[in-house]
Amino acid sequence: MRVETGQIESFLNTISGLVWGWPLIIFITGTGIYFSIKLGLPSFSKLKLSLKYAVAENTHSRANAGNISVFASLCTSLSATLGTGNIVGISVAVAVGGPGSLFWLWISSLFSLAIKYAEGVLAIKYRKVEKNGSVAGGPMYYIRLGLNNAVLAKIFAFFGMMVALIGIGTIAQSNSIAVTLSSFGTPIIVTTVVLIIVVGMITMGGLRRISIVAEKIVPVMTIFYIGAAILVLALNITRLPHILYSIVCCAFSPRSILGGGTGITATIAASVGASRGIFSHEAGLGSAAIAAAAAKINSPAKQGLVSMAGALLSVIVCTMTGLVVLIATDTPSPLEGAMLTSWAFGHGLGMPELGKFIVGFSIILFAFTTIIGWNYYGEQCTQFVFGNKAIIPYKILFIFFIALGPFFRIHSILSLADIVTGFMAISNIIGLIGLRNIVSQETNTYFSNLINHD
Repeated sequence: MRVETGQIESFLNTISGLVWGWPLIIFITGTGIYFSIKLGLPSFSKLKLSLKYAVAENTHSRANAGNISVFASLCTSLSATLGTGNIVGISVAVAVGGPGSLFWLWISSLFSLAIKYAEGVLAIKYRKVEKNGSVAGGPMYYIRLGLNNAVLAKIFAFFGMMVALIGIGTIAQSNSIAVTLSSFGTPIIVTTVVLIIVVGMITMGGLRRISIVAEKIVPVMTIFYIGAAILVLALNITRLPHILYSIVCCAFSPRSILGGGTGITATIAASVGASRGIFSHEAGLGSAAIAAAAAKINSPAKQGLVSMAGALLSVIVCTMTGLVVLIATDTPSPLEGAMLTSWAFGHGLGMPELGKFIVGFSIILFAFTTIIGWNYYGEQCTQFVFGNKAIIPYKILFIFFIALGPFFRIHSILSLADIVTGFMAISNIIGLIGLRNIVSQETNTYFSNLINHD
C-alpha cells in the first residue's frame, strides 16, 4: 500500500488539531486562571517587582547555586521563546482569526504569566545541585523530585528532546533563516554551511557560551524589532484608536465588523488567539524552566518573578506584530506569514524595502537564538533520559537536522512539532497542578519575609 506525502500531512494535521484543540487550550488556560487566583493575580500585583528583578538582578555571588547569572538565564530562556512565531505566527493568527484573536491572546497571556511564575518557582525549588555548584533542573526534575513520578518526568524529557530535534529547535528555524536569506540573494547551501559552523561552535561550548551569545543578541534584536514597530505605530497614530476598537469588538462579534462573508467567528478568534499566545510565550510548555534552573539565585519566588517578566516581553513582541499588521491591512490581504508582516512594516513606514529588511533581519536573529536556546533544552532532556553518554550523539543529531531544514518540506514537520510540543505541555501541566501547594507555600513565605524586612 502506497502512502502519499499529502496523506501523511493530512494525518499529522488531524492529530495536531486534536492535540491542540479546545481541551488542551482550556487545560492550560484553566491552570493559569487557577494560579492567578491562588497567587493573588501576580500579573498585576507583582508586575512592578517582576520587572525590577528581571532588569536589576544580575548576581554572580558564590553563595548562590547556579551556572549563570539571573540575567543570562533570562536571556537564554528568551532566546528560545522569542522565535519566528512572534513574527510569523501572530500575522497568521490575525489573518485566520481576525483582529479579535489579538484580544484573546492578551486575555490568555494575562493568566499564563502566573504559569510562568509557577514554573520559575519550581525550577529553583527542585533543581539538582552538584558538589561543584553546577545545577540541572526543569519540569523533569520537579516532576520526579516533587511528585515522585519518574515515569511522567521521563515522558516530559523525551518529548522535550523531540521538540528540540524535530520541532521548534532545528528544521523550522534553519528553514526560515535560509528562505529569508535567499530572498536577499544568498544561496541556500552557503547559508546552511555557515549556520552549521556557527551553531556548532556555540553549542559545543555548552550553556555558558550559549548564555553569553544570548546576552549579546537578545536585547539587541528585541529593542530593534519593538523600536521598528513603535515607529510604525507613531507614523499611523490616527488609525490606532479604530484598530483597538476593532480588536475588542471582533473578539465577541467579528462578523459585525468584518462582514458576514469572512468565515471568522468569535470561537475561531478565541481559539487562534489563545493557542498562538501559548506558543509565543511558551507558558505551560515548561521549557523556560530549564534555563531558569541554571540561574545564580536561591529564592524560588524571586526566580518565578523573573520568569514572569520574560513571558510579558514575549507578549509585547506579539502585540507589536499584531498591531502593525492590523494598521497596514484595511482589508484582508492575500499575503500571509512573513510576507504579510514584511508588507505591513513596509506599508506602515511607507518604504517597502525597509519593511522587508526589518522583518528579514528580525527573523534571522529570532530563529538563530531559538536554535541555540533549544539546543540547551534538548541537551538537558536527553541527559535526563539517557545519561551523559547520549549528549554527543544528541548534538550531532541536532546539527544534522539543522542542515536538513533548508531543504526540507516543512508543512508536515510543523504539524509533527505541534504534536510533540502538546505532549510535553500536558506532562508539565500535570506536574504544576500536582505541586500547586508548594508554589503557594514558597510564595507566601517569600512575601511574608519581604514585608517583615521592609
